[in-house]
Amino acid sequence: MQTDLRTDQRPEPAVETERRPWGAFERFTLNEPSTVKVIHVDAGQRLSLQRHRDRDELWVALDPGAVFEVAGRRILPEVGERVFIRAGDTHRLGSAGPAVRVMEIAFGDFDEDDIERLEDSYGRA
Repeated sequence: MQTDLRTDQRPEPAVETERRPWGAFERFTLNEPSTVKVIHVDAGQRLSLQRHRDRDELWVALDPGAVFEVAGRRILPEVGERVFIRAGDTHRLGSAGPAVRVMEIAFGDFDEDDIERLEDSYGRA
């Protein structure tokens, strides 16, 4: 069950592809406030099970072996696969073997201190 704590539900971002003579590009955001990170997860490690109140996130798998846990679902994404996480949804990112990278695009108010950790392998609250 998804728990939506926000009243201003933003639609899931439409990733647009534009063709060019040399190939194509994908545009994930256009003229909107967002924060983009590439998260590196060491081999066999995982982040805390967490949620955020004021931001949605879009995860894009950059390497094979990533594990996404979102709203109680375990996802083993293919490289390039995208998963949208609504504010309030529980989520965790991990590695099923080798080190992995995941691009995270956060939409809304971004503050690293807004993490509500529900479970953590490293003893953090």
